[in-house]
Amino acid sequence: MPALDIAAFALFAACWLFYQPLLGAMSRRHGGAINTDMTVIRTAWMRNMAARKDRFLDGQLLGHALNSASFFASSNLILIAASASALFGGENTFRSVSALQVIQTSSRLLFELQLALVLLTLARGLLDFIWSIRQMNYCIAAVGAAPEMLTEGEARDYGAMAARLLNPALSSFNAGVRGYYFALAAAAWLFGAWPFMAATLGAMAILLWRQRRSPAAGAIADLRKALEDR
Repeated sequence: MPALDIAAFALFAACWLFYQPLLGAMSRRHGGAINTDMTVIRTAWMRNMAARKDRFLDGQLLGHALNSASFFASSNLILIAASASALFGGENTFRSVSALQVIQTSSRLLFELQLALVLLTLARGLLDFIWSIRQMNYCIAAVGAAPEMLTEGEARDYGAMAARLLNPALSSFNAGVRGYYFALAAAAWLFGAWPFMAATLGAMAILLWRQRRSPAAGAIADLRKALEDR
């Protein structure tokens, strides 16, 4: 494999595997991001849920989140099947793709590695969605099991325990969605090493901007502050 492709792959692996630790380190040093701010907001939600007598709305909101995760998981399976079909298509697939002017692949081995990387990123995202769905089911059970007429202290404690289920569940959902960004970056390898590197850095830049500098990030930070000031 050419040295430029090896360098491009190393850059992708570093960005893909270390994005979350990097975001966490930046949040601790320079202030929060959407993911960290939302943990506070979700904890407040679960605390309020435990204090409410009628929890129908909370069940509806959790059901909506569960349906979203299921939809993305189903879509991911379709993409995985398409990628696997191309990967295991053999010599005919390689010849067909190589005939395209925009595809830059020097050998069948490199082509299979390019497709395998796309498949791997999608598969990791699918596992994140599956784990998110399971954890959200646990959280739904916790909401359903919440006793009525809790005292303020009991509601706060129960809400904190329920949030320990909800926050990881939705963090896994976020990780699955993030996998689409990196799957698109991995697909750019088919167009050459330079487009691959540009797409990888572009995906990182978009993700970090949305987490820390987008209008949504500012609004969520204000919501967190308002909840903490109460």
